[in-house]
Amino acid sequence: MKTHGILLLAGVLFAGIINSAAQNCGCSPDLCCSQYGFCGSGDAYCGAGCREGPCSGSNVDVGSIVTDAFFNGIVDQAGAGCQGRGFYTRAAFLEALGSYGQFGRANSEEDSKREIAAFFAHVTHETGHFCHIDEIDGPSKNYCDPKYTQYPCDPSKGYYGRGPLQLSWNYNYGAAGNDIRFDGLKNPEIVATDRVISFRAALWFWMNNVHSVVGQGFGATIRAINGNLECDGRNTDTVNARVQYYTQYCSQLGVSTGDNLRC
Repeated sequence: MKTHGILLLAGVLFAGIINSAAQNCGCSPDLCCSQYGFCGSGDAYCGAGCREGPCSGSNVDVGSIVTDAFFNGIVDQAGAGCQGRGFYTRAAFLEALGSYGQFGRANSEEDSKREIAAFFAHVTHETGHFCHIDEIDGPSKNYCDPKYTQYPCDPSKGYYGRGPLQLSWNYNYGAAGNDIRFDGLKNPEIVATDRVISFRAALWFWMNNVHSVVGQGFGATIRAINGNLECDGRNTDTVNARVQYYTQYCSQLGVSTGDNLRC
């Protein structure tokens, strides 16, 4: 995941004001945990970005859609010698999902299934069917942007792609770490060693940068994730690969793909 544009900057700005307790609101069962980590009711708390509690939107049980058969149908295509075999599990995904109550639960059940299909399409492409945890040749690449002074790079660390959506860049590791409660700048490796944090990091990126554009079509999600390298004819092969996975997963989930498949 190499995105380095306006959407990521927006995500960083949001992350900077998220309350440090965002992942653990501890609200009473009748209240929602807002995207900023506060307990309450109404759209400001239960609407967009709601993390847990009676969030608005569809009442879809994501776990009933992401079944063992669906998840294993992806991971089982990774070779036995793959780094990710045994690391990525459905149980870890569902545990991480508990911190992001709005994922896959917006609007209609069909919309929810499309978001789930989109997420796993990108994950499949980024990791090679859950084969890779670390980006191929990642240590040789410099993903440090010094202009994000609030997220200073540690020269002994690498901020290359890790996890289901290949979290990259110092500003993403720093912001994700603040939200999820790990030291993203001093310990980025945890995204590749703790399976739940790995999925939380992927969901953090998704909810901050992709979730809001899901309704615009799958093409908009490609642009949000890697548009500067793939969209507008830059790399049609990778766009087509992502679309192929998305189409396949929509078919498995019994939902139409919707419009605007490419960016």
